[in-house]
Amino acid sequence: MTLHPSMKLIGIGDNGQASLLPQYLQWIEECEVLVGGERVLAFFPDFTGEKIVIKGGLVALVDKLAAETRKTVILASGDPLFYGLGSYLAKKLTIEVYPYISSVQLAFAKMGESWQDAYVTSIHGRSMKGLAQRIDGKKKIALLTDADNSPNALARYLKHFGMHEYRVFVAENLQGASEKCGWYSLDELEQATFSTLNVVILQQTAPAPMYTLGIDDEAFSQRKPDKGLITKKEIRVLSLQAMQLQKDSIVWDIGTCTGSMAIEAGKLAPEGQIFAVEKNAPDLENCVQNQQKFRVDITAIHSKAPAGLEAFPDPDAIFIGGTGGEMVELLQLCCGRLKPNGRIVLNAATIENLYKAVEAFKACGMAVEILQAQLARSKPILDMTRFVPLNPIYIISAYRKEDNDE
Repeated sequence: MTLHPSMKLIGIGDNGQASLLPQYLQWIEECEVLVGGERVLAFFPDFTGEKIVIKGGLVALVDKLAAETRKTVILASGDPLFYGLGSYLAKKLTIEVYPYISSVQLAFAKMGESWQDAYVTSIHGRSMKGLAQRIDGKKKIALLTDADNSPNALARYLKHFGMHEYRVFVAENLQGASEKCGWYSLDELEQATFSTLNVVILQQTAPAPMYTLGIDDEAFSQRKPDKGLITKKEIRVLSLQAMQLQKDSIVWDIGTCTGSMAIEAGKLAPEGQIFAVEKNAPDLENCVQNQQKFRVDITAIHSKAPAGLEAFPDPDAIFIGGTGGEMVELLQLCCGRLKPNGRIVLNAATIENLYKAVEAFKACGMAVEILQAQLARSKPILDMTRFVPLNPIYIISAYRKEDNDE
């Protein structure tokens, strides 16, 4: 890290110099180099030193600033450490940070609401994929948007997942000459026109549908008449436990069928990413319907594994509900792609597949644990109760030995 005590990073509002303390204005006046985006640099037309416009990547900028010996001030909108360039610069350079009010803080002030209990996230410059499970059930959500992931696009996304319990507050051009704030329904939000400089706040007006771990089998859309083609609730819960998911885990679900495992995994890892593959198109259609119903946004493709897996990022956990004749090839690929401390969980219904899976895992140098699940559900008969057995399942967990050595 380069020592540069005279370098300052100052947050600025859309009202320009009026947002700055006298001390900050003095530092800017005394500096020899002023760095910032075109919009914020335009607030200082009379500056006589060198202006450096921030465009594109920050690597070249950091190299330039690291070699700078003159007094330098960097300007950034709002709080530079709040989804701003300040986080990156502070890791690479020694700078003093002087934040202004963040756009989210200003938006809540305009709304007249507290924001210490809000969930804050960004769809600015990043995919909206997975947003559904991140925000589902939260009462107050603040979002930074961009030209592509606009309030209109957000409205379409929320409607797709049936999130009609939210009303929306949009704050545009905060502290600028064309500042505008207002409330919208999702339908109004989809049709209205907005400035690209905006903050969106979602406020829950009714409770969201809630699902606890172990969603009932009957709640999922399934292929008919073969409704048994689903990882049963009890086996699903045991398999999810074996996967040891964290909130940000990257998960593969191979042979997703209805998507029941992928959907429950998405709820357990809302900050992560879920990828699923299914060879039967009708089952994949059910998976899409279930994603909408349960508000879990996963990447699901129509393919027969291992084909298609090359496009997925390396996983923290893999679930395999069933395999065809290519089991050994598939498990070798999965073992090779699994991240450190990851887990592969495979469900086998026959002792032949149990044997093949264990041998394949051992050949890959994996440690194996097996749970035989032999369960029965109660069923009323007249005024009495009997038990109906579920098919026995072997739940096979594989992990690298060195990852779990104490």
